[in-house]
Amino acid sequence: MNVITQTADGSNTLYNETIGEHYHSKHGALQESKHVFIDAGLKFASSGKSEIAILEIGFGTGLNFILSLAYCIENNIKLDYTSIEAFPLTKDLIEQTGYSEYVPENVWNTFMDNYDQALLAAQPLPQIGQLEIPHNTLEAFHTDKKFDLIYYDAFSVQHQPEMWSDEIIAHACSFLKDGGTFVTYAITGKLKRAVKANGFSIEKLPGAPGKREMLRAVKGM
Repeated sequence: MNVITQTADGSNTLYNETIGEHYHSKHGALQESKHVFIDAGLKFASSGKSEIAILEIGFGTGLNFILSLAYCIENNIKLDYTSIEAFPLTKDLIEQTGYSEYVPENVWNTFMDNYDQALLAAQPLPQIGQLEIPHNTLEAFHTDKKFDLIYYDAFSVQHQPEMWSDEIIAHACSFLKDGGTFVTYAITGKLKRAVKANGFSIEKLPGAPGKREMLRAVKGM
């Protein structure tokens, strides 16, 4: 069961009672998403590009997607967005988050109009790109597509340790192009070693409020 709760910056998140954790930082859902995935991830990886392919691990409420879509529209970047989600939320629950106030109306409507179908197959977003939300686990996910950027937004290692094993990190990293970027809100010695072992250069960046540091890594050419 998921319960809507408010975070410190006034934006809402969901508390997953089964996992025992919130979908976003209790210090601020919106500011965490912007800091980690948009500012440290998308802005960095899309520099100089007219299109970008993103793989997200954990679609959740769709907050990272709508912020990414808004940024790409504003900057005339075509967005190919794939996000793995083993336990998709209902559209009704997503609408209750109130996230529609954080993006232009056309962005929110594009999301809502395509969400249910994107769980079944890739949905073209006319003149913008496409959205696909494979209803699957990361372990079972396979594709020949290579991505420019990975948003690794799984639940924490304390509550979902299987999502942070060396093997599953290697599996995720295998979907990145050479020169591709991996970003996540977390940073541990074990995670750094796992990513580095797959041929990445590591950066420690300031974390979102409530976290001292976060990880950004670039795959060697």
